[in-house]
Amino acid sequence: MTSEPPTSCHDPAAAEAPSGGSGPATGGRAGDEELRVLLALAESLEGDPAALLDLLRRLEKLHRTIQDGAFRNSLPEDRNRLFQLLESMEDSGGWPYIPRLQLRTFLDLLQREASREACAQGEQPLAA
Repeated sequence: MTSEPPTSCHDPAAAEAPSGGSGPATGGRAGDEELRVLLALAESLEGDPAALLDLLRRLEKLHRTIQDGAFRNSLPEDRNRLFQLLESMEDSGGWPYIPRLQLRTFLDLLQREASREACAQGEQPLAA
Protein backbone atom coordinates (compact mmCIF):
# COMPACT_ATOMS: atom_id res chain seq x y z
CA MET A 1 0.00 0.00 0.00
CA THR A 2 1.46 3.33 -1.07
CA SER A 3 0.56 6.39 0.92
CA GLU A 4 -0.03 9.57 -1.05
CA PRO A 5 2.56 12.23 -0.19
CA PRO A 6 1.21 15.52 1.06
CA THR A 7 0.21 18.00 -1.61
CA SER A 8 1.11 20.95 0.57
CA CYS A 9 4.09 21.68 2.81
CA HIS A 10 1.92 23.47 5.31
CA ASP A 11 -1.09 22.06 7.14
CA PRO A 12 -2.19 24.71 9.65
CA ALA A 13 -4.61 22.35 11.39
CA ALA A 14 -1.89 19.79 12.08
CA ALA A 15 0.67 22.35 13.18
CA GLU A 16 -1.45 24.35 15.60
CA ALA A 17 -0.21 24.51 19.13
CA PRO A 18 -2.31 22.49 21.55
CA SER A 19 -5.15 24.30 23.23
CA GLY A 20 -7.16 23.76 26.35
CA GLY A 21 -5.94 22.77 29.74
CA SER A 22 -4.75 25.34 32.16
CA GLY A 23 -1.35 26.82 32.44
CA PRO A 24 0.21 29.69 34.29
CA ALA A 25 -0.93 33.24 33.45
CA THR A 26 -2.38 32.67 29.97
CA GLY A 27 -5.00 30.01 30.68
CA GLY A 28 -3.40 27.75 28.02
CA ARG A 29 -1.09 24.79 28.39
CA ALA A 30 2.48 25.31 29.53
CA GLY A 31 4.67 25.74 26.47
CA ASP A 32 1.95 26.98 24.08
CA GLU A 33 3.82 30.20 23.35
CA GLU A 34 7.07 28.33 22.72
CA LEU A 35 5.25 26.00 20.32
CA ARG A 36 3.86 29.01 18.45
CA VAL A 37 7.41 30.37 18.16
CA LEU A 38 8.59 27.04 16.73
CA LEU A 39 5.71 27.03 14.25
CA ALA A 40 6.59 30.58 13.19
CA LEU A 41 10.21 29.49 12.77
CA ALA A 42 9.16 26.56 10.57
CA GLU A 43 6.97 28.87 8.48
CA SER A 44 9.83 31.34 8.09
CA LEU A 45 12.02 28.49 6.78
CA GLU A 46 9.46 27.34 4.20
CA GLY A 47 11.21 26.96 0.87
CA ASP A 48 14.53 26.02 2.51
CA PRO A 49 14.40 22.21 2.81
CA ALA A 50 17.90 21.94 4.31
CA ALA A 51 17.04 24.34 7.14
CA LEU A 52 13.68 22.62 7.72
CA LEU A 53 15.40 19.22 7.81
CA ASP A 54 17.83 20.58 10.39
CA LEU A 55 14.90 21.89 12.47
CA LEU A 56 13.13 18.51 12.26
CA ARG A 57 16.29 16.69 13.36
CA ARG A 58 16.71 19.05 16.30
CA LEU A 59 13.07 18.62 17.31
CA GLU A 60 13.42 14.85 17.11
CA LYS A 61 16.52 15.01 19.33
CA LEU A 62 14.61 17.19 21.81
CA HIS A 63 11.74 14.68 21.74
CA ARG A 64 14.13 11.83 22.63
CA THR A 65 15.79 13.91 25.35
CA ILE A 66 12.43 14.67 27.00
CA GLN A 67 11.25 11.09 26.56
CA ASP A 68 14.37 9.54 28.06
CA GLY A 69 14.83 12.16 30.77
CA ALA A 70 12.04 14.22 32.29
CA PHE A 71 9.17 12.00 31.08
CA ARG A 72 10.74 8.72 32.17
CA ASN A 73 11.72 10.24 35.53
CA SER A 74 8.15 11.48 36.00
CA LEU A 75 6.44 8.14 35.47
CA PRO A 76 4.46 7.02 38.51
CA GLU A 77 6.00 4.22 40.56
CA ASP A 78 2.58 3.12 41.79
CA ARG A 79 1.05 0.49 39.48
CA ASN A 80 -2.48 1.95 39.66
CA ARG A 81 -1.32 5.48 38.79
CA LEU A 82 0.83 4.12 35.95
CA PHE A 83 -2.19 2.24 34.60
CA GLN A 84 -4.28 5.43 34.78
CA LEU A 85 -1.56 7.31 32.86
CA LEU A 86 -1.47 4.60 30.18
CA GLU A 87 -5.26 4.71 29.84
CA SER A 88 -5.11 8.49 29.55
CA MET A 89 -2.41 8.22 26.87
CA GLU A 90 -4.51 5.73 24.92
CA ASP A 91 -7.61 7.96 25.16
CA SER A 92 -5.69 11.05 23.99
CA GLY A 93 -4.06 9.49 20.93
CA GLY A 94 -1.27 7.24 22.14
CA TRP A 95 2.45 7.78 22.24
CA PRO A 96 3.76 11.05 20.74
CA TYR A 97 6.05 9.66 18.08
CA ILE A 98 7.86 11.79 15.48
CA PRO A 99 8.18 9.61 12.37
CA ARG A 100 10.95 10.25 9.86
CA LEU A 101 9.97 10.88 6.27
CA GLN A 102 10.60 7.78 4.25
CA LEU A 103 12.53 7.65 1.01
CA ARG A 104 9.30 6.43 -0.59
CA THR A 105 7.78 9.89 -0.04
CA PHE A 106 10.55 11.51 -2.06
CA LEU A 107 10.27 8.91 -4.81
CA ASP A 108 6.51 9.51 -5.00
CA LEU A 109 7.11 13.25 -5.32
CA LEU A 110 9.65 12.69 -8.10
CA GLN A 111 7.24 10.34 -9.89
CA ARG A 112 4.42 12.88 -9.66
CA GLU A 113 6.68 15.62 -11.06
CA ALA A 114 7.84 13.38 -13.91
CA SER A 115 4.19 12.56 -14.72
CA ARG A 116 3.28 16.26 -14.79
CA GLU A 117 6.17 17.06 -17.12
CA ALA A 118 5.29 14.15 -19.42
CA CYS A 119 1.65 15.25 -19.59
CA ALA A 120 2.68 18.83 -20.31
CA GLN A 121 4.79 17.57 -23.24
CA GLY A 122 2.04 15.22 -24.46
CA GLU A 123 3.97 12.07 -23.53
CA GLN A 124 2.79 9.04 -21.62
CA PRO A 125 3.57 9.24 -17.86
CA LEU A 126 6.11 6.86 -16.39
CA ALA A 127 4.71 3.64 -14.91
CA ALA A 128 4.54 3.52 -11.13
